[in-house]
Amino acid sequence: MSNSKDKIALITGATGGIGFAVAQRLGKDGFTVVLNGIEDEAGEKRVKELEAEGITAAYYGFDVTDEEAVNTNIKAIGEKYGKIDALINNAGGLGGRSRFEEMTTEFYRFVMALNLDSTFFASRAAIPYLKKGDNPTIINYTSIAGWNAGGPGAGIYGTSKAGVHAITRALAKDLAEYGIRVNAVSPGTIDTPFHKQIKSTKPEVFASWKNNILLGRLGQPEDVASVVSFLVGDDAAFLTAETIQVGGGQGLGI
Repeated sequence: MSNSKDKIALITGATGGIGFAVAQRLGKDGFTVVLNGIEDEAGEKRVKELEAEGITAAYYGFDVTDEEAVNTNIKAIGEKYGKIDALINNAGGLGGRSRFEEMTTEFYRFVMALNLDSTFFASRAAIPYLKKGDNPTIINYTSIAGWNAGGPGAGIYGTSKAGVHAITRALAKDLAEYGIRVNAVSPGTIDTPFHKQIKSTKPEVFASWKNNILLGRLGQPEDVASVVSFLVGDDAAFLTAETIQVGGGQGLGI
């Protein structure tokens, strides 16, 4: 049985929302948590919050879509701690909405970079350090949009998340010989700043989303964090190439 103490978890996009909830949970599990983000002020504030809870934490500010920045920073993290035990590729997002006819190539590339390139860059950079880890694992984030292609204007988001689903399995195949497990979580509608625009402009629409969820409520960041905690732990030692839907039965109808 491995001990979470002295284990290192790198969580991208961890200055808020689900990413920060994951950092809190893994920190409470005994991991040293390394937060990544692009808002340095928020990152330093989050580290202080975690430290106040008795969690060992650090922050590295870099853009996960910038290949050179990812390589430099993950190398620095790996060298500092001597290993990485868990890489949580949490960074990503909708990036906006656009129908295909009006979609610019720039927008297409931005959304693909935000969700798929970031997963590839961070995973590739972390592999040498994961090989030195204890029960090493990568957790990616896909979406129900990866199956249903997303709502109006979210087609390229859905396409990028379908890519994340595939790369999760591909990485699992590639890394099994090193004992590195690769799984994904697929959050449903989670009550985070991700939805702040519709929450503020159309609160009735936001509230109605729970009607399409079997368990009758929106998810909380902690609902995802608890599944990530399980996946990085010893109890999931025989799980790889899986995607776990964390959506309360979303989309199955009531």
